[in-house]
Amino acid sequence: MNNNNILKQFNSIFSVFMVLFYIGLGIFLLFYADKMFNMDKAIKNIMGVTLLLYGIYRIFVTYRQISEAFFSGKNNNND
Repeated sequence: MNNNNILKQFNSIFSVFMVLFYIGLGIFLLFYADKMFNMDKAIKNIMGVTLLLYGIYRIFVTYRQISEAFFSGKNNNND
């Protein structure tokens, strides 16, 4: 079993959760934070849009990581 491949797979799964976090936090800041926090609206919108765009970027990077880690066909079974 290749430990490097297991680490890549774990990193890919963790990246999925981070994408959900970035997009969720961006949506929260854009639409729901004004009811809970007393923040300046411009800062809240800039942070929300930035997190949302970064989450969208991370979707593509994570997709590439998952396809390389799980579906590359390079399964080295060196015991």
